[in-house]
Amino acid sequence: MLNANMKSLCFLCLPLCLLWFAPDFYGKDINYETARLEKRLRAVKITDKITIDGRLDEPVWTDAPRTTEFIQKDPDEGEAVSERTEIRVLYDSDNIYFGVVANDSDVRSVLISELKKDFTVDTGDSFQIVLDTFHDERNAYQFIINPAGAKWDAQIANEGRDVNQSWDGVWYVKTRIGDDGWTAEIAVPFRTLKFPRAAAQTWGINFQRTIRRRNEESLWAPVPRIYTVQRVSLAGTLEGLEGIEPGSNIKIKPYVISSFAQNRTPQSHKYDADGGLDLKYGVTSGLTWDFTYNTDFSQVEADEQQINLSRYSLLFPEKRDFFLENSGIFQFGVPNASLGGGGGTGQSVFTLLNPRPNAVRNDLIQFFSRTIGLSDSGDAIPILGGSRLTGSVGRYQVGFLDIQQRQLGSIQATNFFVGRLRRNVLENSDLGFMVTNKEVNNSSRYNRSIGADANFRFGQSLSLNGFVAKTMTPDLSGKDLAGRIAMQYQDKVWQLSGTYTVIQPNYHNEMGFVPRVGIRRFASITSYTWRPGRWHRHIRDIRPHWQVDYVVDSAGRLQTKYVDLHLPFDFQNGANIEMGKNPTFEYLTQPLKLSGTAITPREYKFNDYFILGTTDTSRRLSANGRFSTGRFYSGYKHSYLAGGALRFNYKLTTSFQYTHNNISLAEGRVTQNLLVTRVNYGFTTTMFLNALIQYNSDNKQWSSNVRFNIIHRPLSDIFVVYNEHRDSVTGNLIDRALIAKMTYMISR
Repeated sequence: MLNANMKSLCFLCLPLCLLWFAPDFYGKDINYETARLEKRLRAVKITDKITIDGRLDEPVWTDAPRTTEFIQKDPDEGEAVSERTEIRVLYDSDNIYFGVVANDSDVRSVLISELKKDFTVDTGDSFQIVLDTFHDERNAYQFIINPAGAKWDAQIANEGRDVNQSWDGVWYVKTRIGDDGWTAEIAVPFRTLKFPRAAAQTWGINFQRTIRRRNEESLWAPVPRIYTVQRVSLAGTLEGLEGIEPGSNIKIKPYVISSFAQNRTPQSHKYDADGGLDLKYGVTSGLTWDFTYNTDFSQVEADEQQINLSRYSLLFPEKRDFFLENSGIFQFGVPNASLGGGGGTGQSVFTLLNPRPNAVRNDLIQFFSRTIGLSDSGDAIPILGGSRLTGSVGRYQVGFLDIQQRQLGSIQATNFFVGRLRRNVLENSDLGFMVTNKEVNNSSRYNRSIGADANFRFGQSLSLNGFVAKTMTPDLSGKDLAGRIAMQYQDKVWQLSGTYTVIQPNYHNEMGFVPRVGIRRFASITSYTWRPGRWHRHIRDIRPHWQVDYVVDSAGRLQTKYVDLHLPFDFQNGANIEMGKNPTFEYLTQPLKLSGTAITPREYKFNDYFILGTTDTSRRLSANGRFSTGRFYSGYKHSYLAGGALRFNYKLTTSFQYTHNNISLAEGRVTQNLLVTRVNYGFTTTMFLNALIQYNSDNKQWSSNVRFNIIHRPLSDIFVVYNEHRDSVTGNLIDRALIAKMTYMISR
């Protein structure tokens, strides 16, 4: 065993030894607490009319105070920026205005990635605004634009630990590209924001500019390179706001929908028409009460399919707006120690290239909204309606959600309830309580859970977390607890984390995500970031890391041991390459089925060796890939992933990911293929056409999801959606549906 570990360490460290004499480069030391206090910007009240056209030619812009003191975060932390950025802030009784002048000495090299709503931020130039309207140094709104006027917005909770990218607010932007750079005018109505009712307001604020061809990020109020602009506690201060009122009290959003569906087995045709509405009521300046009736999610993009090489259930992200808005309040505890990975709204390239099939990323999510209105196979279950109360009251954050699900076939009508209370304590810590309740109507069947969590954060580097939870289910009593303690430490050089989780055998949470019970799990990460000075022009950092997952059952028998020894190189242009070894131990107590082949239950030890890489994603043509090989249970596995993206221009982008697994086992041969292809076309910043086409050899199907979307007024849409499934062997149609939907926002 010692010899094997020594070989693994040598495998990881040999490339580092070749660069040992390269000096370190970490940039200038900055006192971030002092820097943020010095960053103060005054907004000026105006009575003149501002025309949002991207020109900044009104006289009030000329007279407004301006700031230009941006500081690099990457590639050279603390250094002067390569291009000048100028910001001015005005406001009147209705809106807050931001004037942006982004100078560029080579304006022809400005990169515009795409036009679509919630565009891909990392692949082009952009400008970001973070507004901490309650000045609680925890939560904020985030607005991002690119030089073509595309928009991206989100709600930030808990300093970026939860970012709700599906939040949509009413705001306006126009941009103009000139000879010496680009300018932008941004108007955010006060009715879009929540903030205290006070005669004078003080908000937290920060700005970030990205110049993608240099892969340069600069901020107004600096944050350490290991964090993002979403680190709200390090934002600067916006002063001078007086006599303003927060968001309007009532917003009503009705919809009408018409659909045609065709099924081959049994052969049928169905025409349907329906309607419903969502209502939003501002109870206070910090609390919002939402109501929904006859809720419909037909416009939501289909899930990206996944290949499952593990014995655990797959975790698909939530995409439905009603459940995503203010979802940060329902986050409970802290997830397991992990590096990289996807976000709450989708899979990142890192996740696709690092699938980690034998490690559980999330072994317990206390409340997972996909348990509502979706079957185990991902099919929609109709929702009659529901309500949600979320927001802040002083030092408290509250969240209540109640949903009534209709009956569908053998699935009975069911009521779902979740309640969440969290209190801010100390400077940046919190204590919380959560309860969930699922009850099947007109029956004695129910499932409930209660839990408490604590999150303590000390300075910018150290945090301690823990939770305990209990479930209540008929015919299951005793040994129904779950708990976790966790620690994370992160600075510019080191990332250290560890979690210890216990899930007892009778812990049964039907409103959460729990892949397996009756376990004790220890997970840890040790990561070192090295920025070699000698190759600084080409290599941004080298981050060797070691991670271990160690799982035993209730009797103390080892079930899973997963180790990764990885060596990634990040280049200054945004490309990266990573190599590694993943030693794995698995004890199967039941047959594991892969594409119909059952693996014999017993102990297995195997290693996975891999190399992966991505090219510069800001280029018109970019590529990514992964190759892995090694023993796999009773045989061998060779896996290939190839992907790429082609941006014809900022209106038309395409991408694909192809995965192939060739597995030779004692029990039989397994071959798996998965193809995911996307085509996106932005006619304007308010009209889009998106297509998602997928092939999965496991279910022998081709699936298509095509969506046409027009934003005909703020937060009001017209959708035309076409869905189709075909048998990949015969080409015969399985089912298809054409849906037209229109929403219309009314606010006062």
